[in-house]
Amino acid sequence: MTRNPTLTQPDSRPTAPRTHLPGDGHMWVMVLGDLVIFGGYFIVFMIYRTMYPDEFLRAQQHLDITIGVVNTVILLTSSWFVARAVLAARTGRHDLAIRLTYAGGVGGLMFMACKGYEWVVKIGAGHTNSQMFYSFYYVLTGVHLIHVLIGLIVLGVIVRELRNPSRRRASVVEASALYWHMVDLLWVIIFGLLYVVR
Repeated sequence: MTRNPTLTQPDSRPTAPRTHLPGDGHMWVMVLGDLVIFGGYFIVFMIYRTMYPDEFLRAQQHLDITIGVVNTVILLTSSWFVARAVLAARTGRHDLAIRLTYAGGVGGLMFMACKGYEWVVKIGAGHTNSQMFYSFYYVLTGVHLIHVLIGLIVLGVIVRELRNPSRRRASVVEASALYWHMVDLLWVIIFGLLYVVR
């Protein structure tokens, strides 16, 4: 009786590389929860914008789109540095990953400085939350600034992980980077709603 060679020989077909979701489940739940909350803010903003289009448009004319673009470029560049830091950490280049994380953090600080300057200019010109558009503006950008500040602390967690050879947990580094990317994504949407959409 002849044996079927296909049953005795090991499968030589190439297997697809296994992929995993970066970070951990808890961070994804938090990120998705944050996106849902901000989504509620965005929907309410759009409802009021539809109800009072002329008032919103007049107030929006006083925003400096150049500062908005600069802030967007700063945060996207910062996000790129953090993404590169994760890649460096995965390949064991921890010193490079730390430097890239610091660069990402500097971007966050620059963003906060630009936004603070913009707030001072707007308040000095009399654009306060007594105007409906600016009420939304200060709430959306203010809550986002709090997230940027938390994000800077989270980037500090990456540095702490990478400096300690007994830690260096990839899941913590990835989860921290995920939070920072969420902060950047939220700003892109806020920028579009407040500065671009007319």
